[in-house]
Amino acid sequence: MKIAVLMGGTSAEREVSLASGTGIVKALRERGHEVYTVDTARGFIPPEQEGDLLPGGVKSAPPAEMENALPLLQLGQVEQLRAAEIAFLALHGGEGEDGTIQAYLQLLGIRYTGSGPLGSGIAMDKDVTKRLLRDAQVPTLPWRVARAPGFVYDPDTIEDLVGIPCVVKPSREGSSVGLHVVKDREELDAAVKDASQYDTEVMIERYAKGRELTVGILGDQALPPVEIRPKKGIYDYESKYTPGMTEYLCPAPLDEEVVAQMQAYALRAFKVLKLRGYARIDFILAQEQLWCLEANTLPGMTGTSLFPKAAAAVGITYPELCERIAQSALG
Repeated sequence: MKIAVLMGGTSAEREVSLASGTGIVKALRERGHEVYTVDTARGFIPPEQEGDLLPGGVKSAPPAEMENALPLLQLGQVEQLRAAEIAFLALHGGEGEDGTIQAYLQLLGIRYTGSGPLGSGIAMDKDVTKRLLRDAQVPTLPWRVARAPGFVYDPDTIEDLVGIPCVVKPSREGSSVGLHVVKDREELDAAVKDASQYDTEVMIERYAKGRELTVGILGDQALPPVEIRPKKGIYDYESKYTPGMTEYLCPAPLDEEVVAQMQAYALRAFKVLKLRGYARIDFILAQEQLWCLEANTLPGMTGTSLFPKAAAAVGITYPELCERIAQSALG
């Protein structure tokens, strides 16, 4: 197949996306496909320039906002994208994962991997996600949202209904960008202010200390759960993308009943959030209670990413996984 791998973009997860995309390009070429590299912020990247996309690897902090990016409407003029049979989306965050590019590709008549505009937009918005999870009886932690322009919230309400400690994070961002664990009431304002740099809505969610877990969904199959053990206690951007800072166990050492329940919740979340193709559903197990945290419609595909680890646990190699995801766009 002729496949255009879309990566990069302008979100705070640009470097992670480039790492995912370059790995996918290599894997698909190994499987015999004709693959074009397309940075949605720069356009087509010739093969001889692909090595310059991420020379130092993913840094331990998100990159600064990108300047002089290609306007989205010009993406449709990229000849290699128009010539491709499918677009493989290796984008993370921003317009690459919120449904914008998905809607644009549909208008262009280009097939693409992953969820459609509606499911992508729903899952990107943590507030909407949690409302649908709650209605579908998938357990999710109590939360409140502070919104622009003032990001006003009532500290008493937060303390009474959410509780302290709590987690503060942008409502529509990924890779734990802007995430804070607030240990006392005095830290709350600073955490909300920092998270507000990344979004017009900031989520304040109950903190649950427990085991961090995730379940990948591939088609209609729930993959084995992965347990995440960050060495510094919080699974933030630095812990995710700095080799050696996090231990991963797959399959996670859990009782069969817990695994079955978590996979059932993951499949239910996948359905109610209107996702398709593949996704990753995150959980925390606290005092024998499972809580669903969020859904990732375009899971990371880097060397340290969780989705490839889960696939490998059932015998699916990285190149095979990439090919299966690509082929799902034709279904």
